[in-house]
Amino acid sequence: MAGGDGASEDRDLPESLVDVAGRRIRDAILSGGLSPGAKIVEETLCADLGISRAPVREALRLLAQQGLVEHQPRRGTRVAEWSPRDIVQLFELRQVLERFAVESALPLNDPVEQLAPVRAAVEEMKTATDDLAKDDAHRHFHAAVVGLAGNRQLDIALEPILLKLQLPMAVNLRAETVDHHGPDDGFRRHLAILEALETNDPVAAVAALRDHKHLRYLDLAAPPGDTAT
Repeated sequence: MAGGDGASEDRDLPESLVDVAGRRIRDAILSGGLSPGAKIVEETLCADLGISRAPVREALRLLAQQGLVEHQPRRGTRVAEWSPRDIVQLFELRQVLERFAVESALPLNDPVEQLAPVRAAVEEMKTATDDLAKDDAHRHFHAAVVGLAGNRQLDIALEPILLKLQLPMAVNLRAETVDHHGPDDGFRRHLAILEALETNDPVAAVAALRDHKHLRYLDLAAPPGDTAT
């Protein structure tokens, strides 16, 4: 496995150990067990996971690429802490790519077949049994929407944005479960986008994406031209 720091011990690690460590750390971050800004102590993780430091370091390196953790010189590693401005900008980038994808793809030649991945992601949201599964389903949904364009470079451009949005999206989902919108609010919002896509009308689909309300938990005024909050 290639390591960004060039350490041979990281490159030669069994992938399964890195995957186990990465999954456990990611789950702790997205579930709120590790709060934004919290310091990550490698020794504690190694003891908790029952594995050596090398796979933990490699997992943290990969999570840093996803925007979930940050490495600070002489200060160690901490859970990433995104400012509201950072989050708004990331969501705006996602929306730009989604709008371009929808306007490029619609009208679809075979809506039933081509929208199958989007429907599958909505069903995944409906049947998810915990917030982490819901978070994965939300990411799959937005990847499927952009995938409608059949543009590989667009898919590649979207992937790092979705990875960096994992934490803000998880925070949003947790907020929805405790506020008056209810735990099924995310499912209903994405179902509305699917229904707009099923009209095969790009104007209706873009309007539904714009009215996604994905920034509501930040309690910010909407950016210019965006009613999504």
